[in-house]
Amino acid sequence: MKRWNGGWRIPGIGFLLLAWIVSGCGGGAPPAPAPSGGEAAPVTLKGNPEKGKELFLGSCASCHGADAKGLPGLGRDMTTSEFIRKQTDAQLLEFIKTGRPATDPANTTGVDMPPKGGNPALTDQDLTDIIAFIRTLNPYQP
Repeated sequence: MKRWNGGWRIPGIGFLLLAWIVSGCGGGAPPAPAPSGGEAAPVTLKGNPEKGKELFLGSCASCHGADAKGLPGLGRDMTTSEFIRKQTDAQLLEFIKTGRPATDPANTTGVDMPPKGGNPALTDQDLTDIIAFIRTLNPYQP
């Protein structure tokens, strides 16, 4: 031990005290268990069809029409689309995020559907809202 400014100091005691205090932080709640397989659990988003309608009108209506019935030579009718009916919301989300090039054999219009309808600012939540709106016109039927 060393004498320091008139008092005694035990080397490392300050460090040990600090480590002890810090280890007690965290509110006492145990950490959440990690999902099996080491992968993050997917987040399920809930769509708002009212907000989705506004977003649809701003991003999708230029090809699919304000009524979602499609425009000649551009977007398909979404209100009667068997493709939409057969897709889960997660599948539609991935489809919209990816788009469909004109060269895709499944593309029946010969026109590119750009990723996110050409609006890269749309978030997954925005797209989920759009899907919720589309479902009001063409419900998912498992």
